[in-house]
Amino acid sequence: MANPMVAVVGRPNVGKSTLFNKIVGQRLSIIEDTPGVTRDRIYCDSEWRGRAFTLVDTGGIEPYTGNEILDQMRRQAQIAIDQADAVIFVTDIKSGVTDADVEVSRMLMKAGKNVVLCVNKIDRPGENPPEFYEFYNLGMGDPVAISSTHGLGIGDLLDEVYKYLPAPEEEVVDEKTIRVALIGRPNVGKSSLVNYILGEKRMIVSDIPGTTRDAVDTEKENQYGKFCFIDTAGIRRKNKVYDNIEQYSIVRSYMAIDRADVVLILIDASRGVTDQDVKIAGFAHERGKASIILVNKWDLVTKDEHTMDEMKAQIKEELKYMSYAPVLFISAKTGQRVEKLYPLICSVHEQHSRRITTGVLNDILADATIRVQPPSDKGKRLKILYMTQASTNPPSFVIFCNDASLFHFSYQRYIENQIRAVFGLEGTPIRLFIRERGENDER
Repeated sequence: MANPMVAVVGRPNVGKSTLFNKIVGQRLSIIEDTPGVTRDRIYCDSEWRGRAFTLVDTGGIEPYTGNEILDQMRRQAQIAIDQADAVIFVTDIKSGVTDADVEVSRMLMKAGKNVVLCVNKIDRPGENPPEFYEFYNLGMGDPVAISSTHGLGIGDLLDEVYKYLPAPEEEVVDEKTIRVALIGRPNVGKSSLVNYILGEKRMIVSDIPGTTRDAVDTEKENQYGKFCFIDTAGIRRKNKVYDNIEQYSIVRSYMAIDRADVVLILIDASRGVTDQDVKIAGFAHERGKASIILVNKWDLVTKDEHTMDEMKAQIKEELKYMSYAPVLFISAKTGQRVEKLYPLICSVHEQHSRRITTGVLNDILADATIRVQPPSDKGKRLKILYMTQASTNPPSFVIFCNDASLFHFSYQRYIENQIRAVFGLEGTPIRLFIRERGENDER
């Protein structure tokens, strides 16, 4: 399920972005430097006391218009408030309570959201200055004194936020329903594909990018099973996003990926694979999602006997980190090959959920090490002791060895390829975790 959303709101220059960086920087999971993985997001997953949440920064999301700052602030704050499970309202001790602060507090009270008020830039520990108590006038309860620059009071702030985070088990989903998210650049045909699949014009279709503003769920049941298709807003390059409503639509698109079982990555056949396609696909890969690459608008391409192979070669080169993902050439307009989508979705979902017994895994491991000897360094050779599957969705395996530093990336890739050669695992990434015998932490 998707993490609850926590929005950081407040007027400009109160330290929202600094607070955002302080929270996620201290508790951000280590992410591999994988090609194609986008890093230019305005939100990030974090956790506190074992509870995961998605933190959204409203600072820096300023539309390129001539509107007054207060109007911009109101739009940004309102969008964040509407979508958040909890709100961190940031104020500034140095400027005191301003008219803009009062405006935000009214919006929060009207929305009825769970709010934690914090007073930033209190840079010295000890008793709070007299100005601190002025913020009680906002009517938001007891303020929390913090310094986002020095990290003071951040734990107390997150303890208050924790009280408002819904428990993970609150989402009730039919286990037999496969949740399918459609992602891609604007105007690539996501809504058109959903309409064709459903057999009705459920989604508004337009040549104007940005028509779809939010992730929309629609259900479908047929002979292949139950499906929930999630149509998402097109994800444009960051420097092309001028409307802060679109910024939050993009956030919702990424969150839709998180709650999906299978992700359909749409590429415009008439344009080929773009840099933005690489970034979008990279996010699905990073999140460990089962994925299918759909080359849409194939009916618009002038073709010969080599056209499809050339497009496949481009996809293989540009999305080399997703070589496991099957490629299907379709037309959402004419329905070309769309009927092949359902069995393919079911197949990659099954592969994504597959569990392999430890005995079989170690038979594969023994055969692989006989075929290609493990690497050595300065006379010391890697010894692989055994392997077991730790989890599914995606299939994740723990390999125990004598020295993790000797287990080079290239040999990990070799082991992964051997697993795929036997079990296929088409459409799903594989995670390998290397541990030395007796250690408790993953390397």
